Amino acid sequence: MGNTLKKVIAQSWIYGALTPFIIFSAAPFYVMLVTMFKRSHDLFSPTNNPFFLNEPITLEHLDLLFNQTLYMKFLGNTFLVGTAVVVITVLLAVPAALSLSRLAGRWGESVGIGIFLTYLVPPTLLFIPLSRVVSLLGLQNSLWSLVIVYPTFTVPFCTWLMMSFFKSIPKDIEEQALVDGCSRTGAMVKILLPLSVPGIITVVVFAFTLVAHEYIYALAFIQDSAKKTIGIGMTTELVRGDVFYWGALMGGALLASIPVAVLYTIFLDRIISGMTMSGTKR
Repeated sequence: MGNTLKKVIAQSWIYGALTPFIIFSAAPFYVMLVTMFKRSHDLFSPTNNPFFLNEPITLEHLDLLFNQTLYMKFLGNTFLVGTAVVVITVLLAVPAALSLSRLAGRWGESVGIGIFLTYLVPPTLLFIPLSRVVSLLGLQNSLWSLVIVYPTFTVPFCTWLMMSFFKSIPKDIEEQALVDGCSRTGAMVKILLPLSVPGIITVVVFAFTLVAHEYIYALAFIQDSAKKTIGIGMTTELVRGDVFYWGALMGGALLASIPVAVLYTIFLDRIISGMTMSGTKR
């Protein structure tokens, strides 16, 4: 009984310490949810509490979002671009990281650091020359421009991330597979890639999330409303001059964040495993 009581008290302290952080993390979602259903008078009245519904709920903001904007088109475009960028990133970053970490020898780490440094270049410095590249390819005002441009900063970071992850896998496992008769390619496919699933999932989530919230390149390369992604579609369609449609903005942000939150929740353990293992070297 004494041990049980001590365990309950210890857990109570843990949950008590975590409660402020949970409230802090959940507060933006709560504000978005409340704002989505607030009436305009309730939303802009300085005497009303902004954190509660002071008047009956309304669906006018959702009507504006779904029926007077191309919100569903924005989501579809984001999903298509995100899927294409994730596929390109995985196909390029994983083999590159595997080669640099296992086959390149000592200079592989230097090359990996050089690749990572390209990720640190601010996008505000790159979108002008990239605009020239997009223009030469004839991809102006096309979703393909984003598919071509986004891997320029997802691939370097993901390559560096996967390099660290592959280095954390002991070489003894691969050598044992070679002794058992596997070719080097077979050992990579049958041994290293299955062990690297947490890292690959981390890459997938990172690349897709980055595409979903990226703003500068999407704003520079896309003009038609029907081709916009969620990052620029909501801000350009629901901010008209000095008028901010806060209810629709908050509703759209909340609904768009739900799939990403579900994705993180489903793969949370593998993402944490991938991030922690990528920071651990043998």
